[in-house]
Amino acid sequence: MKKTLFFLWLVAMVALHQDFWLWKDKTLVFGFMPIGLAYHVGYSILAAVSLAVLVRFAWPKDLDQSHANDRGDRQ
Repeated sequence: MKKTLFFLWLVAMVALHQDFWLWKDKTLVFGFMPIGLAYHVGYSILAAVSLAVLVRFAWPKDLDQSHANDRGDRQ
């Protein structure tokens, strides 16, 4: 179930990246930043948080251990 939710979240992130609804909007945020740029700033922050959550909760537990074993770091 967790993998399905993470996959759906990534699909939603890809869909949100296509911000065609802001292409012709000339609104300024904070009086100087075009709304499309402000949207991408927010999207970039959301993408960074999403990747941090994915690494924290969806990273394979045995991947790090098997890589350490390949280097000969066994104890």
